[in-house]
Amino acid sequence: MPGAPAFFFAFFHKKHAAVIRYGESPMHMEKKVRHLLTGVQIAIIGGDARQLEVIRKLADLDAKISLIGFEQLDFVYSGVTKEKFKDIRFSEMDCVILPITGTADDGKIDLIFSNEEVVLTGDMLAETPPYFTIYTGISNPYLEQIAKKAGRRLVKLFERDDVAIYNSIPTVEGTIMMAIQNTEFTIHGSNVAVLGLGRVGMSVARAFRHLGAKVKVGARKSEHLARITEMGLVPFHLNDLEQEVKDIDICINTVPHLIVNASVIQKMPSHTLILDIASKPGGTDFRYAEKRGIKAMLAPSLPGIVAPKTAGRILGNVLGRLIEEDVLKRKGSSPWM
Repeated sequence: MPGAPAFFFAFFHKKHAAVIRYGESPMHMEKKVRHLLTGVQIAIIGGDARQLEVIRKLADLDAKISLIGFEQLDFVYSGVTKEKFKDIRFSEMDCVILPITGTADDGKIDLIFSNEEVVLTGDMLAETPPYFTIYTGISNPYLEQIAKKAGRRLVKLFERDDVAIYNSIPTVEGTIMMAIQNTEFTIHGSNVAVLGLGRVGMSVARAFRHLGAKVKVGARKSEHLARITEMGLVPFHLNDLEQEVKDIDICINTVPHLIVNASVIQKMPSHTLILDIASKPGGTDFRYAEKRGIKAMLAPSLPGIVAPKTAGRILGNVLGRLIEEDVLKRKGSSPWM
């Protein structure tokens, strides 16, 4: 299928021009940050290649940045220093930026570019100023609990419409890449089931349809089922999932809880490819899929894999605006006050 990905990328971005026109493209959101972050002290702890673009963006805005978990990388930005976690003065920090995945259930933070072990605790947050803000991609009960106990604001970036919609672009490209690489048939003419019509599910369903797939979408809410029909796709209720997977070639799940269970997988053709792009641990019974011989793949961080530069710029631009609006305003030094 030579040339297919290039054709799709150009076509897909053209189709999304109408969406982005009402805001800005990820590459032009910098214009919204109208003031530098001079004097703002930010701790960035861990993360993948996307964080490199976040660091560059915030450094360009003149923030003072302490990096934890990046000693295996070289940085030459003014105002950016590498530090050990134990040396961080939380009492002097305005905010902390965690990895997209936040923390583990025990507070441990994933450090890709370091061998250091880092655990974020409630006692550390208690040392921070009252206006201190925690930025993370997604959260969990542990992070919610320690933030609430310390009385500190927790911002979950992936719950924001702007981040989720912009982020759906590299997510869709990555999903198509995986579908091409892991099947022996074309997307065109294949039967595709998309589970969930959230911000990512909608983009995925639309893109596969424009590549010529026969797409049906499963949802629960009546308004989502109506929207699926309006989009020219085939709707079905997720309660009927077992009946709807009997003829599918590709199943794309965006629902972050177990929905593609053993009973559902049992009804699938043996050649079906399951792509689970929901947050970890996904919504698929991977053990049973392997037992049945069905290829099932969990890919929750596609933007960071297929387009870390673009995905990082999206996050960096949004964080620049949020830190300006949230931290500076709460600290009492915002130019808007």
